Order: sequence, then structure tokens, then C-alpha cells
Amino acid sequence: MRPPLIFCAPADIPEINPGDDLAQIIWKSCQRNAIGLNPGTVIVIAQKVVSKSEGRYVDLNLIRPSTQALELADITGKDPRLVEAILSESTEVVRAVRSVLIVRHRLGLVMANAGIDHSNVPRVTRQERVLLLPEDPDLSAARLRDRLEQLSGVAPGVVITDSFGRPWRHGVTNVAIGCAGIASLVDRRGERDRNGNVLEITQVANADAIAAGAALQMGEGAEGLPVVVIQGLPNHAPVRDCKALIRPLSEDLFK
Repeated sequence: MRPPLIFCAPADIPEINPGDDLAQIIWKSCQRNAIGLNPGTVIVIAQKVVSKSEGRYVDLNLIRPSTQALELADITGKDPRLVEAILSESTEVVRAVRSVLIVRHRLGLVMANAGIDHSNVPRVTRQERVLLLPEDPDLSAARLRDRLEQLSGVAPGVVITDSFGRPWRHGVTNVAIGCAGIASLVDRRGERDRNGNVLEITQVANADAIAAGAALQMGEGAEGLPVVVIQGLPNHAPVRDCKALIRPLSEDLFK
């Protein structure tokens, strides 16, 4: 029998502001909640608090929409300034219909609104702020892991998550957009199943599975639980960041 998986979501993470030492905040919360870190620990962090600590805010009042943004705003019914912010973070518009704007983010992620969000963004007088994804989520995860090692003496795995919709299913689920110290993709091709058949196509989106499990603790609304600490996960090799999960354009089956 495999050992149990333990998911702990510290309830005392404060509002995160630009320049905050997010790793230190997480480590102190772990100490207050008697959550130990060991080499097998994985810490899952919501993208939003990472972006807040990195100051990834944009004030819509400072944006002047382009002609393309105005045209897409007319199609989707979205604020033209928001559409311009979405375009600035994207390389391609995949789909635009009423209330929906799907783009290919500059990081390679295909997602709604380039991951730009209004929810749980503190209001500032005379500003209309939205929050962008981290500039480089894998690098953000690596930096958080290094800082946690400085503070605790242990380098846990780190996964940064965001909620995604799926084109053929209702609802959102968390996926990994950045990670460090874990195998984001586990290639099981060449192994045998329980009947002795060789696995030919099986690659496991390990980081996405971790993110989805953590979402059950984090929630999607006003829970205020942006960090989940997981113990008992099996180790996989080799370590890969989340770029390994993005299917190249040459393999896009729906273009």
C-alpha cells in the first residue's frame, strides 16, 4: 500500500503586496501551523499571490485600446482596455465570441483572457487594476524554492497553479503553469502494464495532477487559501519544469 498523501492549507497567509518576501511568508506560516518541510514536500502556490508579490499589476486607466482591441471588444462585449491588455500578453487570438476571448499566451499557454484577472485584486483609489501572470512562472518557482531552502534548510518542490477551463468540459480546474524541483511530465512509455503490455503513449501530467489535487483545498472563491503543502508524493525523475507540458505548435491537432 502506498503511504497516504497529506494536504495542508495554512489559513493565515496575509494579503500579498508587491515586493513581499513570499517564501518567507510561507515558511513562517508553516512554522506557526507546525507543518514540517522535508525533501519530499511539495508546496503548491496560487498564481495570484506570486503575481502580486512580483507587482504584476496593470492599471486599465493607462491603456489606450488599439483598433484590433476595439474590434474584439465589440465581438466579445469586454472592456476594450482589458482586451488590449490581453493582446499585449498574447501571440495569437484563438477564438473570440460573445463573453469569450481565448488566446495563446506568450508563454505558450492557450487560455481565456491571457490569465488576466480582476478577482481578489485589492482596490486602489483612482485605479482599475488587473493582474497578469508572472513574467516567467518556472523562474518564479525556482526562486521561491531557492529562498525556501535558505530559510528552512530544505528545498521542497514548488508548483505554481492557475485555473483553466477545458474546451469539451464544463468547469475549471487547477493546472500547473510553473514548477521547480519536481517532474512536471512523467514519461512511462516503454514500461509494461499489469498485463505485460508495453505502454506506448502514456505520459503523465504530474504537475497538473498535483495542482488539481491542491485545488480541492484552495477553493476558487473567497476561501483565502493560496498555499497548499503536500506530503507523501512519490518522487519521479527526471526533474522538469512546466515548459515540458506545453505541446509544440507543430503538434497542435486543432490548428
